[in-house]
Amino acid sequence: MEGTNLSRRALLQAIAAAIAGTAVPIGWAEAAAAMEQAHAVSHNGSDATISLLTAAEAADVEAVAAQIVPSDDLPGAREAGVVYFIDRALATFFSQLAVDYRAQLAAFQSAYRERYPAAKSFAALTSEQQIEYLKTVDETPFFNTTRLLTLLGMFTLPAYGGNRDGVGWKLIGFEDRHVFHPPFGYYDRDYPGFLADPDKTK
Repeated sequence: MEGTNLSRRALLQAIAAAIAGTAVPIGWAEAAAAMEQAHAVSHNGSDATISLLTAAEAADVEAVAAQIVPSDDLPGAREAGVVYFIDRALATFFSQLAVDYRAQLAAFQSAYRERYPAAKSFAALTSEQQIEYLKTVDETPFFNTTRLLTLLGMFTLPAYGGNRDGVGWKLIGFEDRHVFHPPFGYYDRDYPGFLADPDKTK
C-alpha cells in the first residue's frame, strides 16, 4: 500500500513539474477563463468527435500522447481518449494555441518523414521507433504542449473530452464524489481530529 501511495505522489509531482516547465503562453487569468469556457462546452451534449484536427493529425497526436502516458497493465492516454480532449481544447477553450500548435505538428511530421521516409505516418512507426524519435524532440514546443495537454486530458473531468470512464482518476486513486468527508486520503486517515461518524458531532 505504501508503495502505491508513493507512486501516486511521484506521479502528481511529475505532473506538477511538467506543467510548471512547459513553455505555453497561458497565464493564470487565461487558464481560469479557459476552464470556465471548458465547463460551458462540457454541457453542450456533444459526443467525443474530432472536429479541428485532420484524421492524420489526430492519429499522430494520439500516438505521441500514448508514448507520454503508455498503456501497460493500466490504461493510458489512448484508453483515456486524450486526443479528443486535445482536439476539443484547441478548437474551443485553448483556441489561442491552435495555429501555432498545428504549425509545430506539421514541422514534427515533416521531420520524422525525413528520418523515416518509408513510414506513412508517425502513428505507423513501431513503438521503439516512436520512442527513439521522441527522444530527439522532447524539448521542442510541440512536445511540451502535447505533454501538457496529455496530462490535462488524462486527469480532467471526463465531460471535457478526455479521462474516459475516469481512467486517469483511477490511476491516481481519486474518487469522484459530489461531497467529500474526512479523511480525504492516506495522508490524513489517522488524524485524531476526524470522527468516524460525522453525526456524533451534532
